[in-house]
Amino acid sequence: MGSRPRSGRGEAAAALFVLAAAVVVSWSAAGVGAIGANWGTQASHPLPPDTVVKMLKDNGFQKVKLFDAEDGTMSALRKSGLEVMVGIPNELLTTMANSMKAADKWVEKNVSNYLNKGCNVRYVAVGNEPFLSTYNGSFLLTTFPALKNIQSALVKAGLGNQIKVTVPQNADVYDTATGKPSDGDFRTDIHDRILEIVKFLSDTGGVFTVNIYPFISLYIDPNFPAEYAFFDGRSQPVVDGSATYTNMFDANHDTLIWALKKNGYGNLPIVIGEIGWPTDGDMNANAQLAQRFNQGFMTHIATGQGTPMRPGPIDAYLFSLIDEDDKSIQPGNFERHWGIYTYDGIPKYQLNFGVPNSQIKRASGVKYLDKKWCVLKPTVSLDDPKLPDTVSYACARADCTSLGYRTSCGMLDTRSNISYAYNSFYQKNDQDDVACGFSGYATTTGQDPSTGTCRFGIMIEVDSAYSWKPRRVRSNYLLVLLLALVHLCVSSS
Repeated sequence: MGSRPRSGRGEAAAALFVLAAAVVVSWSAAGVGAIGANWGTQASHPLPPDTVVKMLKDNGFQKVKLFDAEDGTMSALRKSGLEVMVGIPNELLTTMANSMKAADKWVEKNVSNYLNKGCNVRYVAVGNEPFLSTYNGSFLLTTFPALKNIQSALVKAGLGNQIKVTVPQNADVYDTATGKPSDGDFRTDIHDRILEIVKFLSDTGGVFTVNIYPFISLYIDPNFPAEYAFFDGRSQPVVDGSATYTNMFDANHDTLIWALKKNGYGNLPIVIGEIGWPTDGDMNANAQLAQRFNQGFMTHIATGQGTPMRPGPIDAYLFSLIDEDDKSIQPGNFERHWGIYTYDGIPKYQLNFGVPNSQIKRASGVKYLDKKWCVLKPTVSLDDPKLPDTVSYACARADCTSLGYRTSCGMLDTRSNISYAYNSFYQKNDQDDVACGFSGYATTTGQDPSTGTCRFGIMIEVDSAYSWKPRRVRSNYLLVLLLALVHLCVSSS
């Protein structure tokens, strides 16, 4: 199956790409930190880890950030040469905080074990954005004790100098009341907790990892100046003393620098743990803006100049490598579309990752199910009162985040919207015949219903996607029961 259709990017984007390619040639000479990628696995049908590792290396990535120490991903990274930041999920923080034995066991199993097998682990990320304001303090009391225990476990294993600890934080842990970086400081409600961690990282040679998302600012604030999110100098600059800021990243980054400096830790190393732009699920999320942002960011840091408050190389991990259709959409429908690649390893737009004169390479050897789709029968009346319930059922159990205002499938008519929902459920359940029933409203077709920017996907083959990860739903019998239940509910309404 071909890649998703993409519209032309225009002369400005083409010029940006040429500039990026020229700058990246001197990437190493400028002393710039290696570019990395976040590799998330919250997908119903993830690509095989060996395929992903090859894709990372083929495209010039030098490091990767993981959110969990899954055996499939860690094993695939053995002898790859890629530097690894491996994460401990937030749900394990209480265990790590309360049990030194559990911390020792985690380090032995997930760090020492893979190091001995040739996995180049460099960092352990303790939690992920644990002080995010929307968590309402759920991890305030466990993050620092967990961090200390993991560090102690690393020292006990003889890895204290080789592997560093960090706690990836969302940029909402600091703020500035005036919009100027020099007025930045940590949030008052977590100020002391953050400083405990900062001091510990400074004392142990760790790094402060921060996730910066200009897209989120644009998403939540209709008055946010859109051009300020990008790197091509079209926005009204923010002047802060002798420093001038023409993009949000530099200003946000330096707000953190000022927060650290005011509290006595102005020289603490910083790593950008996540930065990126989604391609769907919102009117400002599309391939053109994502290409503009990500290539702009890479060109920006490729100069090695850093920011006004922190000149020099910037270490960063793009977010993210591949779309994940099982991610929570509580923050927004865009959450499943941060990937540079689609679920099946097809690049959504062109980027230069640091390999001179090269183009982004797709995943190789990906196998698909049959070329067939599930669609609404043409004989079904749109006035049928039972029809909406079948669509709700499909979307609740599959992925309809590409449907909506100014999304990739926002131009579809009502019948096509329903077909998209049906097909998403059908593909997610491996094209099982009973997954294209929907009380008799659906049928399969061999004619691709994709149109324009809207791609009706075909799922990756089961053996290809699940050779390393247990499937969530494998039983046809269970699926039949579920569909029978929804049929009864619809029929009785």
